[in-house]
Amino acid sequence: MRRSKGIISSAERIAARALSTLDAAVHGERKAVVFDIDGTLTPSILSVRTPRQGAAEAVKAFFDAGFDIVYISARVRLLQSGVSDWLDKHGFPDGQLHMTESREDRLDTGAFKKRVLKAYADHGWSFAAAFGDSTSDFNAYVYAGVPHDRIYALRRRGAAGCQAGVWQGCYGGWEDLRQTIADILAE
Repeated sequence: MRRSKGIISSAERIAARALSTLDAAVHGERKAVVFDIDGTLTPSILSVRTPRQGAAEAVKAFFDAGFDIVYISARVRLLQSGVSDWLDKHGFPDGQLHMTESREDRLDTGAFKKRVLKAYADHGWSFAAAFGDSTSDFNAYVYAGVPHDRIYALRRRGAAGCQAGVWQGCYGGWEDLRQTIADILAE
């Protein structure tokens, strides 16, 4: 199952995980790459309708190499509508899309991200790389078992540096990550 139109419901997510677990058991380990959306695939957390230059091409490179794509966002509920269409419109490949669904998720976005990514890890998935822009992203990636040298921070537009956390490096944009991505894909 790839990205459905709209937000994946809890029941759909459970079913998808069950199928993914079976598939992982039959075909071996599933490899994924995780992408936060706002501030990572967009230039800042406030620029929710504009893709960051080179973002779609970077995600597509992983998809074309056979990696499963996991999109995760703690975007406020008011702005969640149309995210799947936005990804399609701007050339992002299919992937699992996870967004906050409950008040509890929105009050503790870090716990939401940890819970979602840990569920993947608990079902046999491993993460080849993870890209984010916030401390909650980096903490969730570490919690889910992403190797520290495979966590990449993107600096938000106008920021002097990247947010605190465990990451391999702080990058100004996707162009700065071009060689790093090529190296990961060459392994």
